[in-house]
Amino acid sequence: MDNHLVISACISEAKPLRYTPAGLPALDMRLEHTSRTTESGQQREVRLDIKAVAIGAIAERLAGQEIGSPWRFTGFLASPRSARTVVFHVQDFQQI
Repeated sequence: MDNHLVISACISEAKPLRYTPAGLPALDMRLEHTSRTTESGQQREVRLDIKAVAIGAIAERLAGQEIGSPWRFTGFLASPRSARTVVFHVQDFQQI
């Protein structure tokens, strides 16, 4: 199976850079996405807000970006231990 997500979104919130117990930089964020798509032949506006995290050099690069700035993010989805929520783990990003 494959777990790969590519999404265009804006950074809506970014917490201060933190460090994992292993000493890696980590950045907790919230991303907002808005678009239009077709579903069952009908136009639909899609809006979502997703919790995201970046680890390592990606976290350091993202830490200086402006709130509201648009990016194309790639990564994967995972649930934290013993949680029912989903977190997007950002592995790369490009400005759009």
